[in-house]
Amino acid sequence: MVGIAQPSPDGLVAIFIRLLFLVWRLAVVEFCKKVTKSTAFNRFILSLIVLSGILVGVETYPAFEEGTSMGELLQFVQFVILVAFVIEIAMKIIACGNRPQDFFLEPWNIFDLCIIVVCILPFNLQSAAVVRMARILRALRMITVLPRLRLLVSALLRSIPSLGYIGVLLGLHFYIYSVIGTIAFGKNDPVRFGSLHVTATTLFQVLTLEGWNDVRDTQVLGSDLTYDDGWKELVGEKRESQPMPLSATIYFMTFILLGTMIMLNLFTGVIISSMEEAQSEVTDKGTREQQLADKGFLTVHDELAILNDQLQKLSEQVSRIQVRSLGDKET
Repeated sequence: MVGIAQPSPDGLVAIFIRLLFLVWRLAVVEFCKKVTKSTAFNRFILSLIVLSGILVGVETYPAFEEGTSMGELLQFVQFVILVAFVIEIAMKIIACGNRPQDFFLEPWNIFDLCIIVVCILPFNLQSAAVVRMARILRALRMITVLPRLRLLVSALLRSIPSLGYIGVLLGLHFYIYSVIGTIAFGKNDPVRFGSLHVTATTLFQVLTLEGWNDVRDTQVLGSDLTYDDGWKELVGEKRESQPMPLSATIYFMTFILLGTMIMLNLFTGVIISSMEEAQSEVTDKGTREQQLADKGFLTVHDELAILNDQLQKLSEQVSRIQVRSLGDKET
C-alpha cells in the first residue's frame, strides 16, 4: 500500500500564508466595495468636489495667490483633495476584485479617471493658469456623483442625433429668411442687410431678441429716420430709404415666431423624450440590482419578467413608429 506523502513544514507555512493573503484580499475587496457603494462615502466625495471648485475660485483673488501664506495653505488643501480622489479611484478598481477591467466598462468611471489624470499631469509650474484650469475640471465630477445630474447629461447625449436634424431645419430657416431679407431690405438698410452673411448675422441678433425692435423700426420707418450721420456717411449712395411697414412687420413676426417658439418646442420635446428613455433604462437597471440585492441572484422567473417588461416597452415604441409612418404616408 502506497503511503500518502505528508507536506513539509515549509509547505504548510506557504499554504497558510497564501490562505491568509487570500482572506485578506477578499476582506479588502469587500471593504472597498462596501465603502464605495455607501451613501456617506458618496456624500464625502461630493463635498470634496464642491470644496475643490470653491477653492479654485478663491485662488483668483490676490490675497490667495501662490507665494502668500493663504495661497500655500490652499495649495496644500488642493493636494490633499487630489490624493483623496486618487484613493477613491483605486478603491473602486479594487472593489472589482479579480475583474479590475470591469471598472472601465462604466463610461462615467472613465470620465472620472480622465479628470484625475489631467489633474496629476506634470504641467509647467510657472503656468498657474493651466494648473487652475485643470483643477476646475474636478467640478465636472459632480455629474458622476449626482444621479439626477448624470441622468440629465445622458439624456442630452442621447438627443444629439435628433438635435442635429433640428439644427438642419433651423439652418434652412435662417437661410430662407436671410435671402428674403437681403432682397427686400438690402437697399433700405445696407448696414444690416447688405449681403447674405451680414443678413444672417443680423437675424441671429434678432433671434436673441436683443435690439430687434431697432432693426424692425429701420425697415418700417425707412433708414432716413433711423440712420445716424455716421451710418449715412458709411454707406453713401448705396442706400435708398424705403419704408415697408406691412412687409417688415410680417417678416420679423414670422421669423421670430418660427425661430423661437417652434424651434424651442422641438428642442424641448426631443430632450424630454430622451430623458424618458434614459429614466426607463435606469429604472430597469435599478429593478435588477434590487432583486440581486434581495435574493443574491436572479431566478429564471425574474429574468423572464424583466424581458417581458422590456418587450412591452419595445412593442409600444414600435406601435408609435408605425402610427407616425402611416401618418407620413397619408400626407
